[in-house]
Amino acid sequence: MEGKEARFGTWASALFAASTTGTSTGAVNSMHDSMSPVGGGVALLNMLLGEVSPGGVGSGLYGILIAAVLATFVAGLMVGRTPELLGKKISSREMTYVSLYVLTTPALVLIGTGLAMAIPSTPGAMNNSGAHGFSEVFYAYASAANNNGSAFAGITVTSTFFQLTLGAAMLIGRFLPMILVLALAGSLADAGQVPRSAGTLPTHTPLFVTLLIGVILLVTGLTFFPGLALGPIAEALS
Repeated sequence: MEGKEARFGTWASALFAASTTGTSTGAVNSMHDSMSPVGGGVALLNMLLGEVSPGGVGSGLYGILIAAVLATFVAGLMVGRTPELLGKKISSREMTYVSLYVLTTPALVLIGTGLAMAIPSTPGAMNNSGAHGFSEVFYAYASAANNNGSAFAGITVTSTFFQLTLGAAMLIGRFLPMILVLALAGSLADAGQVPRSAGTLPTHTPLFVTLLIGVILLVTGLTFFPGLALGPIAEALS
């Protein structure tokens, strides 16, 4: 029963975990480290998606807006037209900001996790060995870099290495995406308004929603699937 929330039952803990990691809240009512491999994997995946499902105030909002710009750009490439969103043409300058935004968090999470797993002292900081221990480290950097604040609560991060690297992940993971989003907003504000035409992609249709979801899943899946395979997926299959 360690780490379990016994008052309201399993469903309430699962709902709370999914909500807190999908909305950049960071609060918990049970220890995610005590969940099943799939349960902990869902909480981890919600953060890796960028906390856009359903999204929250601040990072959740601009995360889904970045995904919408990226989906619009992909749609433009598919039909051979200059992508447009809300009457604004998406140029190479805007896509540079989007690309840097998309690369920032994965770089922080994967580099931080890789460095942590490479140093000899990390196994001693884990509460569990094997795939579950890897998930603890992976979750720590995902939470720090993704503006969440929740914890698997099974890893001791009081060493100088974890304090410095997790602190750097928090600092860069919060402020650099904000700067890039503000730069993107300024660039779009300076761009001229483009009149709608027959070739304008509607952004309120099921087609665009499907495209947006596909882009989010593909970008996350291609980036973080190896980490998920080493952690929650490996543990669930073992």
